[in-house]
Amino acid sequence: MRFVEPEAITLTPDVSRVIREHGEEAYPFECCGALIGRGASIVEALPLPNTTPEGPRRRFLVSPEDYQAAEAAAVSRNAELIGFYHSHPDHPARPSQYDLDHAWPFFSYVIVSVLNGTAGEVTAWRLADDRSAFEEQLLAPADTEPPVAQVYS
Repeated sequence: MRFVEPEAITLTPDVSRVIREHGEEAYPFECCGALIGRGASIVEALPLPNTTPEGPRRRFLVSPEDYQAAEAAAVSRNAELIGFYHSHPDHPARPSQYDLDHAWPFFSYVIVSVLNGTAGEVTAWRLADDRSAFEEQLLAPADTEPPVAQVYS
């Protein structure tokens, strides 16, 4: 588990493609997966099953067993579990109140908006230490300048 938050994270083109494709495949339901990396660089997106009992249309849940499998996958790759990704079907790539209520401050969260089955905006977030709001993380593909961060509550 990582306790030092990077101000920015990067996604390789393969990671971005996996997240976007997973969101499109799951549509109109939410997809979810683990983010594996080293430092501030996400090097793998590991799709996980959405096991929410509330119905995957507007929620996602990673089971304890899948969480453990994601941690084991990271260790086997000499990397760490950086966070999680999920999709927002027909909604912006902004954290919801549900996301705020269920997030941990030490992880990064990547959200992809999927509108009418097509992946769109991809954003990254982390929970403020006081758990009051999400802070947008600078997110960029490797070797490009990241955008300016914003704060949403």
